[in-house]
Amino acid sequence: MIEINNLTTSSIDIDFLKKVAQEVLAGESKKESNLSIALINPGKMREINKRYRGESRATDVLAFPELKIGSLKKIRALGEIIICPQEVKKNAKIHSTNFETELTRVLIHGILRLFGYDHEKNEREAKILEEKEELYLNLIF
Repeated sequence: MIEINNLTTSSIDIDFLKKVAQEVLAGESKKESNLSIALINPGKMREINKRYRGESRATDVLAFPELKIGSLKKIRALGEIIICPQEVKKNAKIHSTNFETELTRVLIHGILRLFGYDHEKNEREAKILEEKEELYLNLIF
């Protein structure tokens, strides 16, 4: 199940986001996983980024894997992805792309982070993550 909560005033195509998430989950053989996606404003994103990463700025996407506690987790819960549409809009301008493409990219990025792909670990991991992002973007568009 994919749950999406838009807590912003931005108009977001929720069905499209679900389609993107389903495509990535299927591609990673995790079709039966539960995923939560929240769309929030820059102020809230700044608070979360400060609390969990020590960075006092808004960012486009954060991914929080589900904590596994013993055998209590019977459901395949991946975790939560938090996206700030206003930051996504800024990045779309910077990267000379449109909002929908950039939103798709950050959602794919967030999901892949939940699977353990880590661009901050080393250059090799960053390259793998980038290649997978491009693969899924090409499948979707």
